Amino acid sequence: MSWKLDETVETSAGTVAAGRSGSGPALMLAHGRPWSSFSWHRIIPDLARRYRVHWYDMPGYGRSDKGAEQRTSLDVQGEVFAEMLAHWDLEQPIVVAHDFGGATTLRAHLLHGCDFERYVLMNVVAMRPWGSEFFDHVGRHVDAFLGLPPHIHRAVVEAYIKGAIVNDIAPGDFERLVEPWLAEEGRGSFYRQFAQADEKYTAEVEPAFGDIRCPVKIIWGKDDPWIPLERGKALHALIPQASFETLPGVGHLPQLEAPDLVLERLNAFLSRAL
Repeated sequence: MSWKLDETVETSAGTVAAGRSGSGPALMLAHGRPWSSFSWHRIIPDLARRYRVHWYDMPGYGRSDKGAEQRTSLDVQGEVFAEMLAHWDLEQPIVVAHDFGGATTLRAHLLHGCDFERYVLMNVVAMRPWGSEFFDHVGRHVDAFLGLPPHIHRAVVEAYIKGAIVNDIAPGDFERLVEPWLAEEGRGSFYRQFAQADEKYTAEVEPAFGDIRCPVKIIWGKDDPWIPLERGKALHALIPQASFETLPGVGHLPQLEAPDLVLERLNAFLSRAL
């Protein structure tokens, strides 16, 4: 009942690598950027004891396609999420989303008619403004970054990922987060994603946050260096029907920084009677 990628699925944005584990009600995980479904590997075994857990690497991420002409922006990711639900015949799954997985799943729910049973948003990109000065800089100078020597590129990726985390994570976990971006196609996809990022894809759904059609839980690493707690509180104000909880001493990657704490919060929300 552990994380694996033993399925491939053809989508409108290319081939994606996917996996499933466990039995019970359907639960779908949506990772963020620059992560992959591997970011969930420490909580999947526990969830799979009670749920049929589904995950995949988004197009342009992990082991999924990373073609030079591939679009990986949030509009594409929302469509692919809806396609994956249809592929697995998941009519109303529980959805747990992190980082860009928030905007991805919000678009699937609010624009593409995907229904969720319960919905967890954890340190998500969901509303404007988003992106750091570094994020904007790379987006304006993609060609220059594509020409970096491999060892400099690796240093950039490692520094970028370390900037999200405030707690030590297992060295092997850190390496697995970095690894997909080191080969040639991974390097290209890493930088092109900066250029394809556009706040219009969250602007399109922000006015509809009050129309979310299921119970919502917002969980936020209180010390997130990328998306400060104030942004989580602002999101909560736009989804008044949601419950909101912080994780003290946790950064942007709670599922790897504090997996036991995340599982405690998830289990409490998912087991609560509606």
